[in-house]
Amino acid sequence: MAESSAATPKPAHGKSARAAVLVFDACEVGLVLRAVLFVETVLGVGALFGAGSAREWLLRLMLLTGGALPATLAWLLAACSLKKTLQRLSTAWQYAAGVLLGALAGLMACAMLALAGVAGGVTAPPWRASAASGALLAALLVTALMLRARGRTPAATAARLAELQARIRPHFLFNTLNSAIALVRAEPAKAETLLEDLSELFRHALAEQGESVTLAEELRLARHYLDVEAVRFGPRLQVQWQLDPRADAARLPPLLLQPLVENAIQHGVEPSPRGGKLRVQTELRGSRVRVRITNTLPAPPSAPPSAPPSAPPAVPPAAQRRGHGMALANVRARLALLHDLQAGFSAGVQDGLYEVCITLPAPRPPLRQPRPAQRRSQTRTPTPKASPSPSKEQPHAHPDR
Repeated sequence: MAESSAATPKPAHGKSARAAVLVFDACEVGLVLRAVLFVETVLGVGALFGAGSAREWLLRLMLLTGGALPATLAWLLAACSLKKTLQRLSTAWQYAAGVLLGALAGLMACAMLALAGVAGGVTAPPWRASAASGALLAALLVTALMLRARGRTPAATAARLAELQARIRPHFLFNTLNSAIALVRAEPAKAETLLEDLSELFRHALAEQGESVTLAEELRLARHYLDVEAVRFGPRLQVQWQLDPRADAARLPPLLLQPLVENAIQHGVEPSPRGGKLRVQTELRGSRVRVRITNTLPAPPSAPPSAPPSAPPAVPPAAQRRGHGMALANVRARLALLHDLQAGFSAGVQDGLYEVCITLPAPRPPLRQPRPAQRRSQTRTPTPKASPSPSKEQPHAHPDR
């Protein structure tokens, strides 16, 4: 019975495949702020027509805002509450639903202004014009959302190609294979583990992933990479993990942490003859999850003995960290596309260490999953009670014995 119930959800896979990208997510804080600012900008420009002074323009803007702002918030609230329903629709139907909700919001704004005695006056209120204006503003907002959703695909593709190029890079690949060859006879189990970690890195780089993964999956991929590099660097690489299990369910773009860890090794550990230290830390603070990747910096090269004391070092520290730019820019752009204003990113030198800090929205605790399990256990409890009949027959057998 358990196998048949596990096989039933297969038809639902086709439905989930239809909703590849939700382009009408009005639950994000960044979208709410942008929508309000956009509507207020349009109202401010519209209030300029017929305004003889700044005071008159401000009064008109206040009156228009009293009707348009509640309608805009109602549009956002309706779109956010219908998020799961809209996700099942195609892109065209999502666009149509957004325009329809915009038209209804325009009618709501016109009704509020009519009740306040601002719209209409002697004539009838402009219902058609208000509905058309609301539909037009909603169409512009939904179009901006569609363009923003399409912008995620090139960024994710570029990150996947960059990861694949990093894995196929001869410097990394040859060193890993040479390390495996050297370990085949001395430590075959360790060589097998090394090749398994390398294949896991290739599998993640070539696999088709969604727009986001969990933090636990990204940390697992970073561990595979660091296990490979630990064989190469040996005691020169010291890794410290400080992980908070409560932050494992946070969502972030795929292939995000591993390039940061790779940069930390390339620019912090590899240039130093004595190696370096790398620390990966995750923690949950309130409604935010913070991920920190810290690495030591190589000491600046000393000047040759023949050089005067005032001569600058041969390679400045800024030049040693020049390679961080492309990876950090890609991480910042992908975080903004996924979480908008709810995500944060910073990188720089603090107290002699290079630190990359990523802020993510905290994962929501699953509240609906444990309830069905409890109900099933309650329905199954009466079934064992139907078997007291054999136990009642047993006392009758004792007198015969």
